[in-house]
Amino acid sequence: MGLFVAFAIIALLGLMAYIRLAPSDPALWHVNLHENRPEALRYTLMPPGTDPVRPLTGGAYADLFMMQAEARQTLIRLNTIALADPRTMLFAGSPEAGHVTWITRSALWGFPDYTTAQVTPSGLTLYGRLRFGRSDLGVNAARLRDWLSRL
Repeated sequence: MGLFVAFAIIALLGLMAYIRLAPSDPALWHVNLHENRPEALRYTLMPPGTDPVRPLTGGAYADLFMMQAEARQTLIRLNTIALADPRTMLFAGSPEAGHVTWITRSALWGFPDYTTAQVTPSGLTLYGRLRFGRSDLGVNAARLRDWLSRL
């Protein structure tokens, strides 16, 4: 019985290490939301005053319709807000380039979530998604709502 418990602890620690240390490839996660829009992200015009965040399986997205100059300024402010969040860091891109991906890790396990924001011809698109598992339990939608509320 003691050997089984020791093996289970070692396996759990190994899994935790893998989740925290697995390399992230920008080619997979810093996606171009304008040219290669993921199928799950569809433009939907929402009436003013409605929640722009749309939950997805394992993530969420939001389309903010505005002029490109305003979208660029919004992305610069959003970058400041994102980087002020605990366990969030810049992963790829820059606000000046109009395309940014941040990585946010959960407190206990260090699960990575990727949030991409990009200036598009119609405004600003945000796409948050998990890396491991199937469900994010609404964490990415909550993060997008929080960030947008602080704009």
